[in-house]
Amino acid sequence: MKRRDFLLTSTGAAAAFAAPSTSMTATVLYNDHATKLDKIRLDANDLWVQAADLPRINEFELKPEGACRADMCIPVAKNLRSGEWFNLSGFARKLGETVVTDSGVWSFGEIPVVRGSFYNSRMAPDFAALDRKGRVAHLSDFRGKKVLVVTWASW
Repeated sequence: MKRRDFLLTSTGAAAAFAAPSTSMTATVLYNDHATKLDKIRLDANDLWVQAADLPRINEFELKPEGACRADMCIPVAKNLRSGEWFNLSGFARKLGETVVTDSGVWSFGEIPVVRGSFYNSRMAPDFAALDRKGRVAHLSDFRGKKVLVVTWASW
């Protein structure tokens, strides 16, 4: 092999390894639904998605103040954005969210900031169940009292 051909081949291979890949697809699992993405970018261990796909994935929308969902906005560091791309796995790590990936499938756990209202206040959501006499009892009926709720499932 001639030196010139070797250099062209090795430079092309090095560029292919150095440049993030944008021709791949992925499936993102979040909150009981799967989102198929036709265009992603992989960079080391990070999943970069198009910012326009973010609302389909986890209901967040990128705004000047950060990533917003309903009335909550989380500031986004500059290293999590690159033009039209958003580092979804980096954002998940920032939020303390669990991320698992295998064979083009990325699974994201629950976002602690979103679910935190019940854990921070230690207030369970209201629900109703039948008592031993067959009457409907609401958890809110016992507000201000200590309540032990015992549940059981056969699965």
